[in-house]
Amino acid sequence: MKKLTVLVLMAMFIYACSSNNSEQKSERSFPEETAAASSDAGTDASSYDPNRGEGKFTTVDLGAKLDVAMAEAGKTIVDLKCASCHKMTDEKLVGPGWKGVSERRKPEWIMNFITNPDAMLDKDPELQAQLELCLVRMPNQNLTDDDARKILEFMRQNDGVK
Repeated sequence: MKKLTVLVLMAMFIYACSSNNSEQKSERSFPEETAAASSDAGTDASSYDPNRGEGKFTTVDLGAKLDVAMAEAGKTIVDLKCASCHKMTDEKLVGPGWKGVSERRKPEWIMNFITNPDAMLDKDPELQAQLELCLVRMPNQNLTDDDARKILEFMRQNDGVK
């Protein structure tokens, strides 16, 4: 009788573990699946605007002068979230260096890439070429729009805007 009870308990345990495991797997979302789903659900690559990028920013008002306070706040964010992969020179670290980025790219593109890197990496041919050189996909840092704007202002300061 004891052996039968043990066998029944083991069978229940195995069943419980296996059904729970399959439920967890079906609820999980992996970056590859998310990127594929977002690129399928969004517009196709032929409608991608290389000047603006992929995202909600269509215009960004920079103002005539650099906002020094915003740039300082941006430096704090950069030191925390960006500096481990990007140098402020044109030298590549993990990702490309930032020197001149605010002169080469429109502010809308920079803001969209900072806040929406996955969609842009999926659609932008220049970013895909850069990815082949860097070999590491830029992670989504979950930055707010305000954080992205501060980082953009820091990039402008780094490029000599006064």
